[in-house]
Amino acid sequence: MNRLFPQVALLYVGLIAALLACGVRANESSPPSHEPDVLIKGGTVYDGTGAEGHIADVAIRRDRVAGVGNFANSQAKRVVDARGLAVAPGFINMLSWSTESLIQDGRSQSEIRQGVTTEIMGEGESMGPLNERMKKRILEQQKDIKYEIKWNTLSEYLRYLQSRGVSCNVASFLGATTVREYVIGLEDKQPTPQQIEQMQDLVRKEMEAGALGIGTSLIYPPAFYAKTEELIALCKVAAKYRGKYISHMRSEGNQLLPALEELIRISRDAGIPAEVYHIKAAGQKNWPKEDELLGRIEAAQKKGLKITADMYTYPASGTGLDACLPPWTEDGGFPALLQRLRDPATREKIAAQVRVDSDDWENTYASAGSPENILLVGFKSEKLKPLTGKTLSEVAKMRGRDPVETIMDLIAEDESRIDAIYFEMSEENLRKEIAKPWISFCSDEASQAPEGVFLKNNPHPRAYGSFARVLGKYARDEKLISLGEAVRRLSALPAINLGLDHRGFIKEGMFGDIVVFDPATIADRATFARPHQYAVGVRDVFVNGVQVLKNGEHTGAKPGRALSGPGKVD
Repeated sequence: MNRLFPQVALLYVGLIAALLACGVRANESSPPSHEPDVLIKGGTVYDGTGAEGHIADVAIRRDRVAGVGNFANSQAKRVVDARGLAVAPGFINMLSWSTESLIQDGRSQSEIRQGVTTEIMGEGESMGPLNERMKKRILEQQKDIKYEIKWNTLSEYLRYLQSRGVSCNVASFLGATTVREYVIGLEDKQPTPQQIEQMQDLVRKEMEAGALGIGTSLIYPPAFYAKTEELIALCKVAAKYRGKYISHMRSEGNQLLPALEELIRISRDAGIPAEVYHIKAAGQKNWPKEDELLGRIEAAQKKGLKITADMYTYPASGTGLDACLPPWTEDGGFPALLQRLRDPATREKIAAQVRVDSDDWENTYASAGSPENILLVGFKSEKLKPLTGKTLSEVAKMRGRDPVETIMDLIAEDESRIDAIYFEMSEENLRKEIAKPWISFCSDEASQAPEGVFLKNNPHPRAYGSFARVLGKYARDEKLISLGEAVRRLSALPAINLGLDHRGFIKEGMFGDIVVFDPATIADRATFARPHQYAVGVRDVFVNGVQVLKNGEHTGAKPGRALSGPGKVD
């Protein structure tokens, strides 16, 4: 096992405890009492503990791993020859935006082909609970993917996905933004004591139904309007159900360190583990804060707080173009923003604020450093779709307009947030994060496929490559971490952090989420210019014991399940 940083020794104590709690046997070597349904033979097994691989057979019976060892005398219904290949637990995407794409296409192609068998949703917004007002807004704001809303609660949405058929497992945090909108609306208002109680009751119901905890995205309105005390009140309820707090912090740039302190305070005061979504220092002037950011998290860990993080493996973020605008512009929702953008005096006020690199809100236009570093990738309007793949600078020049005016023009014309990519991060900092044993991985994108409706926009390449990039570029090629450690960070670490039942390891009794890949060839292929390209090197994928990927091709199987957090009440 790799040498560990001293400050994360407690994480491994928890890992061992989790293994014991699951009834996992460390040295399973004898065949099961009944013949397996599937036998994966002769591969190098990386079991999720961080240990280096060892050659063994993996037996699957029904939806579980039946054993790991020498099964030369077993007669399985299906034998998979994995000689020369790596066999690992299914990977877990700590931040997926597949909420709509899995309704469109349940195959989860871009992620399954990287070995992702479980997608975790709920960054600030979740697909429930919804009231009629919220459903109306969502239907009005739908872009290329159209769907009916046949659920009310978050748990009903997850079961809806399972009933439709999905290839991956799905689970979700409860979005604090969604809870706030349900009770308060989209306005910049503070909740009354009665409204706090209503919000807490929603949290209680969703936690008992299987939500993983509370997710926030605090740079965006209306989440921006929530005070720390409101979030603590929600997290105290989630903590009673062994939930977790996970946050796109209030700042990843100028106020990065105070934002981290807010997350730590919420963790401490609510008595809840906390995780930083897609950890980063955004904006070149903030890059030197990276060491202190990581150091403060490790100092909190030493004090006994359970603070972790996840990341994607690219030096560019992706969000809406409206993130360039101050949060007050969306007080009252997106229709209110459109009205403000059509008023000359208000536009002038907005433009003036966008041009100032303020500490009062997260100005992504400023953190990008230049309109050349903002790539426009997703429009709602067919008229504007030809601009897909152009930078803000290019579009401004085409139109003969100032870049800031162009931002407002485009949002008003498209009547959507407009998807954009911001080149605002440091590759050196990325490597520092990858080296940390308490950071897991995410895509912060939707699973999709290079076909049909998905080709109408360009996603961030992380949709197709974030996980393969860990194993190929950073583990194999750059040797920042070992292959065994990379597998642990892609599987067991997030499974333990989330409290997922019998997931994250290859051990007897664990669910049959298994990936067979070629360590020599696994790699991402998607680029910012050509993002719709599958990763290579993953050969076979099993989800709940069912083969979803066979010899690199999707089988069409959809055995994915709606997973629950540890506090679910049966």
